[in-house]
Amino acid sequence: MNTTVSRRGFVGAMTAASASRVLGANDRIRLGVIGSGGRGRYLMSCANTAGNIQWAAVADAYDVQRDQAQKVAGVAVDKYVDYRRVLDRKDIDAVIIATWDHMHAEIAVAACQAGKDLYVEKPMTLHPMEGHQIVRAVRQHNRILQTGTQQRTYPHFIEAKERFFDTGRIGRITMVRTIWNGNDAYCNQAPPPGMGSKPAGMDWETCQGRLPKLAWDPKRYFNHYVYWDYSTNAQMGGLFVHMIDVVHWLLKVDKPLAASCMGGIYLGEQGRDTADNINAIVEYPGGLLVTFEANVNDLLPKENADIVFMGSGGRLHIFRYGYRFLPPDRNAEPVIGGRSPELHVANWLDAVRSRRHAACDEEAGHYSAMACHVCNISYKEQRRVAWQKEWEL
Repeated sequence: MNTTVSRRGFVGAMTAASASRVLGANDRIRLGVIGSGGRGRYLMSCANTAGNIQWAAVADAYDVQRDQAQKVAGVAVDKYVDYRRVLDRKDIDAVIIATWDHMHAEIAVAACQAGKDLYVEKPMTLHPMEGHQIVRAVRQHNRILQTGTQQRTYPHFIEAKERFFDTGRIGRITMVRTIWNGNDAYCNQAPPPGMGSKPAGMDWETCQGRLPKLAWDPKRYFNHYVYWDYSTNAQMGGLFVHMIDVVHWLLKVDKPLAASCMGGIYLGEQGRDTADNINAIVEYPGGLLVTFEANVNDLLPKENADIVFMGSGGRLHIFRYGYRFLPPDRNAEPVIGGRSPELHVANWLDAVRSRRHAACDEEAGHYSAMACHVCNISYKEQRRVAWQKEWEL
């Protein structure tokens, strides 16, 4: 089926009646979570903070994770190994999908087919053409999808957009530098003691999904980000995807012309097969270069992550810490904006009720993931990779 449905046409088709049940502004949304590890439980806590929700079920391959999720829910929930048991529930309106990357597309499509709205952790896809499958399913079944690149809903990001980009104050931008050095806690996790043998409550085959089945490996379970089988590379799909999504949003670009990426495993094997040091350059139409650098060996607690927009009207540093705008006049004081609360899950829940697009919908999720995929192809094949028409929605 053709996936080039216009956004205007799709929005026009989205009505409250398209929901599995009609939700009013004050209606409680019944939720399930699929993948209840640390990230899944964090998103549950965000939903709790947003309020007016009810937890119904959780699915995870590991009983320990399921039990911990129930504690976050604060109520008794039904607990499953198979995610399809959650999707089969007619009393569930929407699901949070926080599994490993390689399961995102399969579960997202199935959730749409089951009539569930969905929050899908970043990156939305593991492979380039999976985005087409998800977009098709979302539009066929009139679902609301939020991708978990949460910068678009931080108030200080929105403030910076209005202050420097919407007004044109930042001027012409030809280069954006993105940096994330010091993510060792997530990219180099060691298994807890005593995990040499598979825990009794662990369904390791479910973790691997449709991939070839490997023997239990605690390193793969507790540090799955650093294996190509399960992730788009912790550096790209785990980190760069957040930053390039901001670039796409603020500069109104989405399809790069080409990418070049270099790096390697410079800090020892560490039981990984993705890079621990990486540098990438992504070129966009209109004369724009976006760079990315990451190194998991830097453990500095401050100034380890940044997005820097180099504008003719000033330079903007921005990330979750807040923002700092430096005017071109060297004697002018910088413009400072402090950090603000994360509201991404709340934005999604509001969109579920209103049947309007979430801040980071399926189209945005596809293109942010694609920037990572193009860089990964370049890294693996050691060449400059040009954008392919087939990747476009």
